[in-house]
Amino acid sequence: MTLTLESIPGSSGYLDLFPDRRMSYFSNMYVLGLTVIAGIGGLLFGYDTGVISGALLYIKDDFEAVNQSSFLQETIVSMALVGAIVGAASGGWINDAYGRKKATLLADVVFTAGAIIMAAAPDPYVLILGRVLVGLGVGIASVTAPVYIAEASPSEVRGGLVSTNVLMITSGQFLSYLVNLAFTELPGTWRWMLGVSAVPAIIQFVLMLFMPESPRWLFMKSDKEKAILVLSKIYDIARLEDEIDHLSAAAEEELRKKKTVRYLDVFKSKEIRLAFLAGAGLQKYVTMQAFQQFTGINTVMYYSPTIVQMAGFQSNQLALLLSLAVAGTNAVGTIVGIYLIDHFGRKKLALSSLAGVIISLVLLSWAFISGSSASSSGVYGWIAVIGLALYIAFFAPGMGPVPWTLNSEVYPEQYRGICGGMSATVNWISNLIVAQTFLTVAELVGTGATFLILAGIAVLAVVFVILFVPETQGLTFLEVEQMWKERAWGSSLNTESLLEHGNSS
Repeated sequence: MTLTLESIPGSSGYLDLFPDRRMSYFSNMYVLGLTVIAGIGGLLFGYDTGVISGALLYIKDDFEAVNQSSFLQETIVSMALVGAIVGAASGGWINDAYGRKKATLLADVVFTAGAIIMAAAPDPYVLILGRVLVGLGVGIASVTAPVYIAEASPSEVRGGLVSTNVLMITSGQFLSYLVNLAFTELPGTWRWMLGVSAVPAIIQFVLMLFMPESPRWLFMKSDKEKAILVLSKIYDIARLEDEIDHLSAAAEEELRKKKTVRYLDVFKSKEIRLAFLAGAGLQKYVTMQAFQQFTGINTVMYYSPTIVQMAGFQSNQLALLLSLAVAGTNAVGTIVGIYLIDHFGRKKLALSSLAGVIISLVLLSWAFISGSSASSSGVYGWIAVIGLALYIAFFAPGMGPVPWTLNSEVYPEQYRGICGGMSATVNWISNLIVAQTFLTVAELVGTGATFLILAGIAVLAVVFVILFVPETQGLTFLEVEQMWKERAWGSSLNTESLLEHGNSS
């Protein structure tokens, strides 16, 4: 079968020919419901990110060893990230071998076990064990949810739907601050804060039992009948037939190649190396996966109340209340990003976001440096809080959803699970580095200088996006694959026989 770009469902040419088949974000409640249920994994991610920032204030009160050691505080925060690294690294393989649905169910079970252990922890070391288990669940979910959503999404709204998972992350962070405030007066404050995180994991587990497997994964595993049943709930009859033809051709190509994808294969294929660089780079601040972290987002989310107290507001309750405003800004900004990402484009959104991040980090740095000799809760303290809020307001619509969206769409189908897992692992490793070093670096060079370092990294991220990150707005998975082939081998590659070229290195 020969496919042209115009014949591919969801491509710009196809939808120009058949504009009545174009779908909007709210046009199919089944897809939106699937997105929200899968996105509960993002909620767990966000809740765990935010809740530890408030719980840490009270853990220090209960455990003197924690109160006296910045390293132990950093370890309690960052051991969840160690678990997430392992979860993300194995999550790609689990997704490809057993499917997106089973991977999600496994993540829920592991997360729930970790939450229960944290709530019952008799000492900091058992607490750390629970943090590792929670991180394992979050790591698997961070790989699975974006891919599951992307593979069930029409290309014209894929960015917004995948970004809904990021909205769930930011909503989870906001929820965690509400829960932190609600439990401040109860005995065993931090135990309630950490233990209640099992509730959404249990809810997702139950709901996922009634959800379908990804139709693209089913096609990849030659279960065409189940895949068509899922697709029939997403597309009308005219577009359904085209989607089936497209996926059938892709599945036949996979069978023809009869190739088991291994981790080393990612680096043997030039176009896959380019895709991995962009995906890994966008998610965490030093290679976009890395750049997302090294520009400071989870520094802010993990240590927001601590940063507020550094700015001069010593009350635990006031620190949590001001941090709640920061988390609320994060959630609202992500809603803006959901709209912009399929209208403004991924690359422009990332660049405009980074520009605001740089300005905000410089403001934060100036507030802490200038306020070091001022009264503890003076004007510079409020400027620092405003700087935090501005940072989140610029980060949330762009650098929040763009890396996760790119990571779910830039890889060919047979590489999507493995590359997604590898990129998410880069994200979590970068996250770990930031979480484990922020307080120590702040003690060594000062809080203001630390934020200035993050601003410098954000400048490098701008250069990286300009040079390496492609625009994938509105492209189908097949068109994205063709784009990497052209970048790797030149534009002479025949675009009218995409499936005949495979992924030869």
